[in-house]
Amino acid sequence: MIKKFLAAVVMTISSAAALAVPFGSQSVLVVEDDTGKVLFEKNASTVAPIASLTKLMTAMVVLDAHQDMNEPIEIEKEDVDMLKHSTSRVPVGATIPRRDVLQLALMSSDNRAAAALARTYPGGIEAFRLAVKRKIAALGMTQTIIEEPTGLNPNNRSTAADLVKMATAASNYPEITRITTSSKDLINIKGREVEYHNTNRLVGAKGWDIGLSKTGYTQEAGRCLIMRVKAAGKNATMVLLNAGASSVRVLDALNIRRHVLGDAGPVSTSPESARASVGGPRIRASVGGGTRHGRRHVIVTRHRRHH
Repeated sequence: MIKKFLAAVVMTISSAAALAVPFGSQSVLVVEDDTGKVLFEKNASTVAPIASLTKLMTAMVVLDAHQDMNEPIEIEKEDVDMLKHSTSRVPVGATIPRRDVLQLALMSSDNRAAAALARTYPGGIEAFRLAVKRKIAALGMTQTIIEEPTGLNPNNRSTAADLVKMATAASNYPEITRITTSSKDLINIKGREVEYHNTNRLVGAKGWDIGLSKTGYTQEAGRCLIMRVKAAGKNATMVLLNAGASSVRVLDALNIRRHVLGDAGPVSTSPESARASVGGPRIRASVGGGTRHGRRHVIVTRHRRHH
């Protein structure tokens, strides 16, 4: 009885501490994976644009189709973003195995890659849209609409509560968890090894045990994040929607780790120190003539873009 009472007191104190933290994201939901218990929520049922969080759904639908992952896909003009005019390091005309296209779409959140995956889906883009609708229904995501594969369209909308369902489903795909928890990878683009980085700078950061990750950003959606983490003996999924800046999104994740999950790992008290704690902001892409394992490669670092 005393143990139960003390546990309740600790939980109350932890909840009070979490409520006292000024989370910058407009919607926040943290759920314990093993029990389904809601650890923290803020506007979890508010419908909002989800930007590139969409790509988790795109990946699941593509993998459900059991296509040949070694099949080469040519990036076409049709795959170029004409809505937001977002940048891409994947040139039109490049031919890349479907496996690497999926890697680009998930890890570096490349929009041309995601569009190419939908275009080459069996039956084309319309069949892809129908498959997405069926997947949404199967997962019980009743407040979710996804019209296209990239998330650039603000009509792709959901709630933090629905997105926890999507994250849970995505975590059952080993290929998705592997890709989204890779900090970087080399991909052959037109005969050159190009190094791409994960858009979530917490992936690979000291002290973080991340099992699934996806970022998103458009002007309408703000900075978004889905992450499954292990901290203080808990496995939990966090969803952050519509943060005003990337540093705010990182700070919210740090505060969830400390105040909601009770982990005394690396934590920050300001957006500036949050950036410093994970290695600082990245610079714009640079092209070098160095070698990696005897091969010329291009180093691509993150820069501000829609993803």
